[in-house]
Amino acid sequence: MDQIRVLVIEDNDDIRESTAEILELAGYDVVQAVNGKEGVSKAVSLLPDLILCDIMMPEMDGYSVLHLLGKNPETSVIPFIFLTAKTDRQDMRKGMEMGADDYLTKPFDDVELFNAIEIRLKKHQHHKALNSPSLDHLSKLIINKNGLHELKKY
Repeated sequence: MDQIRVLVIEDNDDIRESTAEILELAGYDVVQAVNGKEGVSKAVSLLPDLILCDIMMPEMDGYSVLHLLGKNPETSVIPFIFLTAKTDRQDMRKGMEMGADDYLTKPFDDVELFNAIEIRLKKHQHHKALNSPSLDHLSKLIINKNGLHELKKY
């Protein structure tokens, strides 16, 4: 299986780099973006398996990142987790109502981060499996359709 790619969108260098290091040590392929605008560009071009995003950033905030990615069919399905210092309940609700898959407040611990990532990735894989019929299943449908066509001749 290919290495799982995580896009970390965070303007604080220390937080972004330490989060990336933690994820790389756990075996993830990490791509970093220093602001929301760069994050959207990298998400669209690289289609990562998961996105971790701060909310308060220059150029474009995390809510705008989520909104733009949600409008693109290719990026709208990517699991999206906010990592933010915004601990207000209204901010959490806003993020979740906009479509974020999770909302972790800083400082977060490694276990909390890994649990959130693993749960979101498993859920995403499950949905992908349900929405994409197997090649074997499609072959059977084609054979059955051809078989029905042959039966109609008689």
